[in-house]
Amino acid sequence: MSDLSRPLDKPNRYAWPCTAGATLLSDNRTRFCFWAPNAQDVNIVMDGGMIIPMQSLEGGWFSAEAACGVGTRYRYQIGDLLVPDPASRAQAGDVHEASIVIDPRAYEWRHTEWKGRPWHESVIYEVHVGTLGGFNGVADIIPKLAGLGVTAIELMPLSEFPGGRNWGYDGVLPYAVEASYGTPEDLKAMIDVAHEHGLMVFLDVVYNHFGPDGNYLHAYAEKFFREDIHTPWGAAIDFRQEAVRSYFKDNALMWLMEYRFDGLRFDAVHAIGDKGFLIEMADEIRSTVEPGRHVHLVLENEDNTASLLGGVHYDGQWADDWHNVIHPMLTGENEGYYQDFTEDATNKLVRCLSEGFIYQGEASRHGKARGEPSGHLQPTAFVIFLQNHDQVGNRALGERLAVLAPEQALRAATTLLLLSPMIPLLFIGEEWASRQPFLFFTSHNEELAKLVRDGRRNEFKDFEFFTHEENREKIPDPNALRTFEDSKPNFGEADQPDHALWIGLYKHLLELRHKEIIPRLPGAKPAKAEALGTHAVTATWSLGDGAHLTIEINLSETAVPVASKKPGRLLFSSADSSVSVRDQGQLAAHTAMVWLEEA
Repeated sequence: MSDLSRPLDKPNRYAWPCTAGATLLSDNRTRFCFWAPNAQDVNIVMDGGMIIPMQSLEGGWFSAEAACGVGTRYRYQIGDLLVPDPASRAQAGDVHEASIVIDPRAYEWRHTEWKGRPWHESVIYEVHVGTLGGFNGVADIIPKLAGLGVTAIELMPLSEFPGGRNWGYDGVLPYAVEASYGTPEDLKAMIDVAHEHGLMVFLDVVYNHFGPDGNYLHAYAEKFFREDIHTPWGAAIDFRQEAVRSYFKDNALMWLMEYRFDGLRFDAVHAIGDKGFLIEMADEIRSTVEPGRHVHLVLENEDNTASLLGGVHYDGQWADDWHNVIHPMLTGENEGYYQDFTEDATNKLVRCLSEGFIYQGEASRHGKARGEPSGHLQPTAFVIFLQNHDQVGNRALGERLAVLAPEQALRAATTLLLLSPMIPLLFIGEEWASRQPFLFFTSHNEELAKLVRDGRRNEFKDFEFFTHEENREKIPDPNALRTFEDSKPNFGEADQPDHALWIGLYKHLLELRHKEIIPRLPGAKPAKAEALGTHAVTATWSLGDGAHLTIEINLSETAVPVASKKPGRLLFSSADSSVSVRDQGQLAAHTAMVWLEEA
């Protein structure tokens, strides 16, 4: 590891020595490195007009040192084209503007003793930074989240994207913190506050594509992409190139080592053609992070590649199968990809609770065969959720479950979410049963905005309600400011009586999780599950201390028979009235009951 990975003066300042980009060498000396294999000559153009030729090196690299320091604005010039630094750590406004030299060691960390928390203690809370007003807005809610029982915040992507409003998955400068959210120092201060309150901070990173506006790589680095493989976003990133691999590995390590994130969530890795890169990325991180520090790596992966999980490479995976089988039980929906989960749904839920993945090599109605056997994995290899940015925001109208599902059924599903041995993830506002939508929003230029708006509305033309054009016109325009404003969570409504009851439920369930379940999770084994009736299942997990955790859940509208013998001490029932029904050998409709049998 380069000595630049450690502070020069104090032990509470951090910088990661990235291969590409601007590296501050001293107060008035900066080194620039730029990969442009299609270029013959490259200059650095400083604001003010100074031009510095770069030296051509092997492998398509260009390098130069300049007498400049923090705050210097610069671009790279290739012929008549001026471009921002693809490894820019900060931008002077937006993706088309100048890059800025920063000092990563400018922030003095207050909680350097923080080592993170073990993975099994994770209770994750996903937020969109922009809807909270930036990094300072996130910092403001951290005490509330700690009091709720959350142990980790997961931030949707932060890399510079075009405009000031975006989910973050249109980022084009992965190293630069989105300027509309705050400065790099603001982000570090927010993470410091989280650590002060005992919360980990995870970051969602996008290494499978670049956004549609502001990506200049095609102009000077054609080798960054491969035209023989295409993804939904265009030509696939070419991970066969060493410069490409190092670009993303450095980026991951910058977030972990310099910004002190406690983990990364890798977006849609099924769109990364080179699976060996995923192993290489994990191995590089594991061998670099300081001994004794907990850093967690999580995948989103439609391929259900169980062999990547279990902690050697990646700690866990977002369990879309879990969500996709439960959501139709709660809402009655049976359109789109939910059709893959509604046929024989009860047995699919049994498999999900006992083995993790539902699809373990089988083909679904809407796709090819996918998945690997996962029954050997511990329950904590699966991150489960009832709602997240995708499952809410990718709905045409952004409705949340509080609008779509019966209250008692939602209470039962929440009980399963928070008290099963799998890792729970909450979406901002879920804990007070927010009915406010979370919509898809952007701030593209006029031409791209029309394409996105029309494409968004056409996505839903095969859904029954939206087959009529006048109904598709009701789908909010992603580029409209109101769409963004309507998606901002209203924390004020959480104090209203009906919402406060939900917060009380979440807080109580998380208290039970921390007291009764988390200490027993190391060494927990997969569940033995069976159907009780339509949309009703019982599952029993053997925990690490030999105790047995049983959850009986009935998401149907009628009671179902259940064994009269109670499987231990009752930890929680989602409905008080269900206790007397259970005494009669029945599991009430829309009910979950949780039992613990001590070793």
